[in-house]
Amino acid sequence: MRHYFALVAVAVALLLPGAGVAATPAAADALAGIWGTAEEVPGLAALDHGGSADLRGVSCGAAGNCAAGGSYTYGSGHQQAFVASQANGTWGSAQQVPGLAALDTGRFAGIYAVSCGAAGSCAAGGYFHQSSSTGPFQAFVVSEKKGTWGSAQQVPGLAALNTGGGAAVLSVSCASAGNCSAGGVYRDSVGREQAFVVSEKKGTWGTARQVPGSAALNQRGDAYVSSVSCAGGGNCAAGGKAGGHPYVVNQVTGTWGSAQVVPGIAALNHGGTAEVDAVSCAAAGNCLAGGTYGHNMGQLAAFVATETNGTWGTAQQIRGTAPLNTFNSELYSVSCGAAGNCAAAGSSADSSGHTQAFVANQANSRWHAAQEVPGIAALNQGGNAWTQSASCPAAGNCSAGGGYTDSSGHTQAFVVSETT
Repeated sequence: MRHYFALVAVAVALLLPGAGVAATPAAADALAGIWGTAEEVPGLAALDHGGSADLRGVSCGAAGNCAAGGSYTYGSGHQQAFVASQANGTWGSAQQVPGLAALDTGRFAGIYAVSCGAAGSCAAGGYFHQSSSTGPFQAFVVSEKKGTWGSAQQVPGLAALNTGGGAAVLSVSCASAGNCSAGGVYRDSVGREQAFVVSEKKGTWGTARQVPGSAALNQRGDAYVSSVSCAGGGNCAAGGKAGGHPYVVNQVTGTWGSAQVVPGIAALNHGGTAEVDAVSCAAAGNCLAGGTYGHNMGQLAAFVATETNGTWGTAQQIRGTAPLNTFNSELYSVSCGAAGNCAAAGSSADSSGHTQAFVANQANSRWHAAQEVPGIAALNQGGNAWTQSASCPAAGNCSAGGGYTDSSGHTQAFVVSETT
């Protein structure tokens, strides 16, 4: 059996004097932060008797105060979900999600998403197998308060929707402590996949509901929420796919509006299927959605669409410059440091099937051409690289990470930072 190691690393930002003074290269490197040494998640080895652990989500409520979650194996074909918390720069021991064992009678559970609204106040969500190894999948949420994880609970109200037995939380976003939204997928009585959203207010999770308006779009029975982002309590945006259409939907002061197909995507989507993969909100009503669509001849292309003051603009293809080859591109992550100032990240393949990692920037609401991650070509001797995630705490100041193959064909990880 292949053995997976779940790793965490700590980035330490060194604050330097001389604000407003042009930085030397060395100073610029320090301002960008220094990555510490990766370590196996503490305590996970004691849980992972099956030798297959996977970390799926990390989020930080403040510097040095983060949470992580994923899954591990503890027996033949058995999988359980774990969480681990970092306080003041030190990671504590991984623990089985409290209360999940009582729900997970089918002995197969995992976490897909984690989000922290403040230090020690986070939420996570995923799935568990009910009844038996052949029983239905259900979705759960679990919240951390003041550094202590509470008991997992089945997403309230979702059982009434998930009559087909195939539910999972795929994304979580917390705007502040105890105020979060989550989204995912469930299966209805005729086996069609549907999208749902659910919100937590002041530490209490409300009732899940089908994404308003998604049923009218979902003629293929393939709907889900892939990403949720909240800029303030009760003000969020979500996106995903329904019936082959990429859609966005907004929550305003606690009420979810109706899903709409991303404006302008029909003019781009000649391949007939598209989806929103990532959403990021810098402020209420000011968000970015990005995803992938069928360009032509089976090729894929990446797109972004910007919401300004509550109105979604027209989708546009992310176009690149040499040496980036946009023969076949996919977008994996977007992040906004401020309204109209965002970053997008993904991969682009050439005609020979080799992939390159790209990043693209939006500055003052204008998108610049995507570029290959600087320096990745020297590392990517195996011909396959991708940027998996990007995060922008402020305009023009972002970090991104992903993977590449070295000359021996081994997969390696990279990080890269942008500073103004």
